[in-house]
Amino acid sequence: MRGNGPFISSVRLAALAAFVLFGPLTQLLAAAQAAKPSVPIPAATNIIARLNHAHPRLLATTEDFAQLKKRIASDAQLQTWHTSLQSQAKEILSASPSRYEIPDGLRLLATSRRVMQRVYTLALLYRLDGDQRYAERAWQELAAAASFQDWNPRHFLDTAEMTHAFAIGYDWLYDVWTPEQRATLQQAMVDKGLKSALPLYRAHSSWTRMRHNWNQVCNGGIGMGALALADVEPQLAGETLHDAMESIQLAMADFAPDGAWKEGPGYWNYATFYNVVFLAGLQSALGTDFGLSQIGAFDQTGLFPIYLTGPLGRTFNYADGGDHAIFAPQMFWFAREFRQPVCAWYERHATTPSALDLLWYDPAGTDPKAAGLALDKYYRGAEVAILRSEWENPQALCVAFKAGDNKANHSHLDLGSFVFDAAGVRWAMDLGADNYNLPGYFGKQRWDYYRLRAEGQNTLVLNPGATPDQDPAANTRITRFESRAERAFAIADLTPAYAKNARRVWRGIARLGQEKVLVQDEVQSDKPLELWWFMHTPVNVSIEDDGRTASLQQVGKRLRVELLSPTDAKFQIMDAQPLPASPHPDGQAKNERIRKLAIHLTGISNTRLAVLLVPEPSTKETTGPAIKVSPLSDW
Repeated sequence: MRGNGPFISSVRLAALAAFVLFGPLTQLLAAAQAAKPSVPIPAATNIIARLNHAHPRLLATTEDFAQLKKRIASDAQLQTWHTSLQSQAKEILSASPSRYEIPDGLRLLATSRRVMQRVYTLALLYRLDGDQRYAERAWQELAAAASFQDWNPRHFLDTAEMTHAFAIGYDWLYDVWTPEQRATLQQAMVDKGLKSALPLYRAHSSWTRMRHNWNQVCNGGIGMGALALADVEPQLAGETLHDAMESIQLAMADFAPDGAWKEGPGYWNYATFYNVVFLAGLQSALGTDFGLSQIGAFDQTGLFPIYLTGPLGRTFNYADGGDHAIFAPQMFWFAREFRQPVCAWYERHATTPSALDLLWYDPAGTDPKAAGLALDKYYRGAEVAILRSEWENPQALCVAFKAGDNKANHSHLDLGSFVFDAAGVRWAMDLGADNYNLPGYFGKQRWDYYRLRAEGQNTLVLNPGATPDQDPAANTRITRFESRAERAFAIADLTPAYAKNARRVWRGIARLGQEKVLVQDEVQSDKPLELWWFMHTPVNVSIEDDGRTASLQQVGKRLRVELLSPTDAKFQIMDAQPLPASPHPDGQAKNERIRKLAIHLTGISNTRLAVLLVPEPSTKETTGPAIKVSPLSDW
């Protein structure tokens, strides 16, 4: 789980802070004009009237913990995970309590997350094993954080995650704490958590009006604190819960129409974790989530990480995200809540289980093929298409491709970019995020950094040197998508991203049978222009056939890349570095050991650029009919 972006530290400076720390002011204005919540929320007093006054009541009851203990005794997977959690706890027992540390001058977030992970682990193991050491160490962690000067409300993710940690520690170990200890935890949650959020709710400002991960994390963390304290602070908790349930609907609406998330799979994990924790907390503490789980396409979003995970367990990591596998305990919740057992199948691959993996564990579910999931998928909400040859085969072919909105939170200028896996290798990669602490990374210098620019993606650059090299306000669509066993494709109209240089820019990506991928671009302009085509790769690259063929090789596997059109174009190999005329700010990633396959065309006004990707073992040549290059309009 990760988070970034701004926290607007005062109501009066909200617009300025959003522009400087977050991005275009248009995003803030769009949020301010958002529609009213679609699910009516009752008055605060009616919310509190539904409260289960017993503890524990957040996510689980005493009976739930007792049932989990029985399930562990008879389930081999749970036994393995229980042992793993005990190993994690052993390390925690020997570690010092967390300290107030803001190493980058902005975020306490690493500390908040450490406290949360430790409290979840220790509290669950105490409920399961009864070892007093776990409760004593949890108290040391919570007491240390309770003494902090604050929970860094200027970067409110820190505050929300710490409030979440305290809610779990207070509630799950309620019968362990003395009255004095409970009072310490209550006071910390009230003063450093809920009271920091209340002015923002009342002013309808900052993250309360956003539509991205900040909304769910802040509402979820603060909401859990309110649920924990609802019996001792009914007025404060009631108002907070009412406002949190109204606010979170803004972000949840953006899962429509199909469950996709514009911030990419990494931030999908972060956003949905807190979204689900809050909904599950409402259900366990109040007996209802008031219909929030039925908003938009939230019931479909559990399939999103399944589709965006390739055959190697790596994701299509567009926006500010890494390509590592997603482990998300909320997948178990999706499996049960929406009767989608394939979500449980996905999460059972988790290598380092969390406390909520044990609590929400679901043994049901089969693989995507058995579940009947289509091989190819188009997500209209995020404008992403995934084309694959088969499920559950690490040698399978999978290409993922996006259009989308450059204004979306955490976006890179990556419209048209793709990643490609085949024969057990990721041949075309997304470089992911750079250092969030680089100057202006979320402000005016964002488009100076190579990894965020179009030239740092697997897409086109027209007339290079300008900053930015795609229009940051561009919103583009996949205009055609077809899926058949013998051929599947997606075509995107990327013209808005390049409108200052070209009259029309289309990109199509096709899966040809089970073996090949075709990447085809069509560019039309009124004036001659310069064009670069890029594909970033971590493997060895060589050029053959007078520049018309490239050979990519790794671990005994080979990818042959053929330049089909135009006839006068040639491949070249470049370092993953800015072009000479581009910005070269200090401190950005060096991208060592990454090369990029490139095509450079000059003086063009109407061109069709077609590149064929053919994975094959190094000892075998794939044969078959020549690929005919036809206009994208004829696909």
